[in-house]
This record gives sequence, structure tokens and C-alpha cells, in this order.
Amino acid sequence: MSTNDNTSTLKSVVDSATGTVQNAFGSVTGSTPDQTRGQAKQNKADAEYDASQATAKVPGFTASSSGAVTKDDPNRTSGSYNQTVGSAKEFVGGVTGSESLKAAGRRQNEEGQQQEAKGQVNDYVGGISDRVTGTVGEAFAGITGNKNAQTEYQQQHAAGKTTQRGAEEDIVKKADAESAASRKS
Repeated sequence: MSTNDNTSTLKSVVDSATGTVQNAFGSVTGSTPDQTRGQAKQNKADAEYDASQATAKVPGFTASSSGAVTKDDPNRTSGSYNQTVGSAKEFVGGVTGSESLKAAGRRQNEEGQQQEAKGQVNDYVGGISDRVTGTVGEAFAGITGNKNAQTEYQQQHAAGKTTQRGAEEDIVKKADAESAASRKS
């Protein structure tokens, strides 16, 4: 079993493959202990994978299982606000019969959607960039023995992962809502 306690999607895949091979080896050789250890590795890999994906979203921020907390791109927050205000204007315009208010609300809502999408892309791409930079930097710092830099790069990787997962969560949530709305129509 791996002694690294960091939650990583790649690590979980490697542990799962190792467990599968060990389980299969135990099945072929009739070794119950190998089968049991292999299954235990697979179970641990499943838990590692789940932990590597864990995030908590609150408006404007994302927290992850690594302990990192990141602030969302400002476009995400502003875009969400503009969508809410735009929807309210559109509703009030519809209720009062004011076509100009209704149209202004629709425009603000659409602009907010575009603004939020831009912020999500910025966070997603920025998160990937921080993860790559953190991984490469951590490896280089480990080779050179610079423990302080290694720790900083680990934190950069964790923050990047948190930012990326937060954007992913919002993107998936929006896609699910659009899918549900299209099924109703």
C-alpha cells in the first residue's frame, strides 16, 4: 500500500490497478491472502478517488479535501449576480407588462451567463495551470532538496486542484439544470 496520504486521482488509479493485478494473481494462484490484499487496495483506491474529488462550494469560494480554500474568479460572482437581477427585472417586466424592462432583464441575464461562464473558464484553466506548475515545481524542489519550495509548490497544486474542482462543480451543476429543463419542455 502507498504511504503517501495525499488524495490524488492519479494515485487512486494506480492503486486500483495494483489492487486489481494483485487480486487477479491471487485468483489464478489460489492465494486467498493475495486476493484479500488486492481487494483492500481496490477499496482504498475507491476511497482515495472519492476524496480527491471532494469539494464544498459556498458563494464565491471553494474548499477541498486538501484543506485549500480558493476564491472564485470575480466574473463568476458578478455573472451570477447579473443573472439574478436580470431574471428579477424580466419577471417584474412580465408582471407589469413593461416590455422594455422585460427585455433589459433578459439582456442582463444573458450577459450574466456569459460573464459567469468566462469566470468558470478562467478558474478551470488557472486551476490546471497551478496544478501543473505545482507538480513540476514540487518534483524539481524535491530533487534539489529544497523543502520550503516543495511545500509551497504542494500548496500551489492543492489550490489549483481546488479551483479546478470548484469550476467543474459549477459547470456540471449548470449542465444538469439545463438538461433537466430541456427534458421538461
